[in-house]
Amino acid sequence: MRAWGIGGDHRRLATAVGCAAILGLAGCGKSQGGAPPAFPPPQVGTVTVEPHVVPVPFAFEGQVEPFRRVEVRARVQGIIEERPFTEGAVVTKGQLLYRLDRVRYEAAYLGDLATYNNATRTLARLEPLLAKHAVAQQDVDNARTAVDASKAALDQAKKDLDDTEIRAEISGRVGRTQLDLGARVTGPSDLLTTIDQLDPVYVTFHPSSQQLLQWSEDPRTRALIRPGSPLAVHIVLPDGSTFPRAGRINFIAPSLDSATGTQEFRAEFANADRALVPGEFVHVQLDGLTRPDALTVPQRAVQQGLGRQFVYVVGPGDTVSTRDVKPGPWTGFEWVIDSGLTAGDRVVVDGVQKVGPGRKVTPVAAGDSTVPTGAPPARGRSAAPARKTP
Repeated sequence: MRAWGIGGDHRRLATAVGCAAILGLAGCGKSQGGAPPAFPPPQVGTVTVEPHVVPVPFAFEGQVEPFRRVEVRARVQGIIEERPFTEGAVVTKGQLLYRLDRVRYEAAYLGDLATYNNATRTLARLEPLLAKHAVAQQDVDNARTAVDASKAALDQAKKDLDDTEIRAEISGRVGRTQLDLGARVTGPSDLLTTIDQLDPVYVTFHPSSQQLLQWSEDPRTRALIRPGSPLAVHIVLPDGSTFPRAGRINFIAPSLDSATGTQEFRAEFANADRALVPGEFVHVQLDGLTRPDALTVPQRAVQQGLGRQFVYVVGPGDTVSTRDVKPGPWTGFEWVIDSGLTAGDRVVVDGVQKVGPGRKVTPVAAGDSTVPTGAPPARGRSAAPARKTP
């Protein structure tokens, strides 16, 4: 009987402890009633856009052209007997390039020389007789005419003989020969070679009609986009290096190309070291143009998704909304915004991954907006380097 009583006491004690634990848990749950605490709005870096004057470099594709290109052609016919120049070498004005067969032209020259000498002697005999009335005036006049005609024929024969030696008309780099030793030259219709004058050289580029209209809206830009202006033209070579000498615009075509809708611009560059080669493609940059009242944002602020470009703007109540924008040209590491923003807008630059339309944020001043978050953008217009959104 005592053993049974002890076992009953243990069971009653365990039951009481369990009930107390359940009541305690229930009491704890009741004391923590209500919703869990909300997270604070995320902190984002913003910039306030304000209109200001910014330098805007414009970039175009250009091509190098010689300052002058001379086609070397023969004035007379003949077989090429000598070609003393080296293709691709630099030649000087007056240097012998080709020598043609001279036999035919030497014979013609000697014959015309004999005719001229005879006419001269005849006139010398007749003129003294005219004063004595021993000959008629008509005979003397005919003799003088014969001298003049023979002198003209002799001059032409001498020129033809001299033209059998074809010399460089300018100094420059000679090209590939089109006819070589033993070939027959039929006259001026046959192109023998070309000579390019390479100091200075031209670089041509072609702004679009849309770009030209944009330039025409600013009087300061119009004053620079003209021949002879102080606008600096720089070129970047195919290996990425910058040509050390700046050029100046010296020619603008008077009309647009109807096929491409562009206008030809030409800049002149000093090229004493002949580093620029005709036909070479280069990147042309116009430095010195500015854009007044421009609104700019760091390139990392512009996002892209679903075929549009946009930014996040912090509005009233620090609530975020999206704003479609139309980016213009680059200026440093910032993007000029052509449309979509107004002065005073607060644009999210840092922390865009933490925001969304309608979400409240805690805006703070962004860090240095001149430092890119990735690789520097290309000069000129470019696609937005932003993250994509679904």
